[in-house]
Amino acid sequence: MKCMVIVKASKSSEKGIMPSTELLAAMGKYNEDLINAGIMLGCGGLKPTSLGKRVRFSGTQRTVIDGPFLETEDQIAGYWLWQVKSLDEAVEWLSDVQIDSDIEIRPEYEEADFAS
Repeated sequence: MKCMVIVKASKSSEKGIMPSTELLAAMGKYNEDLINAGIMLGCGGLKPTSLGKRVRFSGTQRTVIDGPFLETEDQIAGYWLWQVKSLDEAVEWLSDVQIDSDIEIRPEYEEADFAS
């Protein structure tokens, strides 16, 4: 199954504060381990919401809203796209991650989900 592993934003990430050199090195090694195990399909870190835009749709109307956006704990600071056997396997892979944030794991829909 493919799943998205979502790293929630923190007050520091929303201020644009980059992680320490040590944390970046640890995350680099962690990502390398994911690649070598054939788990990681992609990943990325996101800039603060102050640099983003939101597009609100209502019928044919489009409203563009400039960041920053409220509720930091609901924002996304980064993500991985993984190929795992189960959500439990994804949780296991997170046992070694060094992040000071909540992480959410969401499975992608698969073709079989649309068969019925």
